[in-house]
Amino acid sequence: MRILITNDDGIHAPGLAVLEGIARELSDDVWVVAPETDQSGVSHSVSLNDPLRLRFVSEKKYAVRGTPSDCVIMGVHHVLEDKRPDLLLSGVNRGRNVAEDVTYSGTIAGAIEGTLLGIPSIALSQCYSAATKTSDNMFACAAARGAEAVFKIREAGIPASSLVNVNFPACAPEQVEGMRVTRQGKRAPGYLKIEGRRDGRNNPYYWIIYGRTAAEPGEGTDLGALDHNMISVTPLRIDMTDDAYRARLTDVFGDG
Repeated sequence: MRILITNDDGIHAPGLAVLEGIARELSDDVWVVAPETDQSGVSHSVSLNDPLRLRFVSEKKYAVRGTPSDCVIMGVHHVLEDKRPDLLLSGVNRGRNVAEDVTYSGTIAGAIEGTLLGIPSIALSQCYSAATKTSDNMFACAAARGAEAVFKIREAGIPASSLVNVNFPACAPEQVEGMRVTRQGKRAPGYLKIEGRRDGRNNPYYWIIYGRTAAEPGEGTDLGALDHNMISVTPLRIDMTDDAYRARLTDVFGDG
């Protein structure tokens, strides 16, 4: 089995090394094509107005000056043009990708691009807490349980129009309460905020930051699973059509 892996944290990210280890538990034909620099939050953007620079890093490992989607396209159509990958893995992201995160995440976007290219694709992310954020073992849960999760998903099969979003809880591997198939959760509105600052010349500049919101994660959601130290496995679809609302609009506009 040929596996292509990418991420959005960059070619030197520790989570990428963890994902390489996960992939090598499943296959000895593992290729890495990842961004040259951190691309967190770029979503499913592609570089249409700038050239892509490909850098050889080591055997079967390349860096691309571009987005995660660029990396997958480059990997499939150029680096591995002789034989397409059988599986695409994206991650392991530093931080969870749940709820509305899936619309911003470059990690998820890598898996989306793989799906669009007809490759079964899985995104993997490691949640962290204040206690584990700076720990050397922050990715311990993903490292210990990642191959098992990927194997089970592969065994079940991934439909051509779907991808899978896996999130590991911020706990030690032995504290994991199991794996749960979940739906995408929803945070309370306003979790992204603007923080204003001043530079050395007293000119204003701004950061988008995550604010704290008090909201129940919801039973059966990715947020709820992580709160209970469970590995969240969420199937996502490329087709974002809201069929229920489509039916209502058809009543208004008719079929003509």
